[in-house]
Amino acid sequence: MLALALTAELDGVTDLRPDDTAENPYLYTFKVQCTSCREIHPNWVTVSRHETNELSGSRGEANFVWRCKNCKREHSANITEAPKAYEQASPAKAKNILVFDCRGLEFVEFRADGEWLATGTESGTKFTGVDLSDGEWFDYDEKAGEEVSIKDIKWEIRRA
Repeated sequence: MLALALTAELDGVTDLRPDDTAENPYLYTFKVQCTSCREIHPNWVTVSRHETNELSGSRGEANFVWRCKNCKREHSANITEAPKAYEQASPAKAKNILVFDCRGLEFVEFRADGEWLATGTESGTKFTGVDLSDGEWFDYDEKAGEEVSIKDIKWEIRRA
């Protein structure tokens, strides 16, 4: 099992999580590596936990099915549970927010494409459409009367 871990400096917000529902699925974007021949696929790939693809030879289904162009082996991955929210902590600590079961492949890099959600720490304000693709995010919490931010975002793929 592998996990996507997040470390970030949250100021004025908590419960940072991908906007990921069956009606509005989040596409998790990764670089993928074959564990057989160690080839890293040159393109980014996307995985939705709400979508399944057939494995060849009627071996079932997976959220992500990939055939390595180098060694021709078919590999798969499943996101095992809904993403966990990242709470504000001081100092910022790495937390696994997504866990996947990989067969024959590893995700080696993550890119935060797509929209995230956060909640105002004091005010309970719901922030939607949070964009982390630049590695930071700033907004203003009207209810709390202060600027809120997410900075020093670090993504890590590690053993779960």
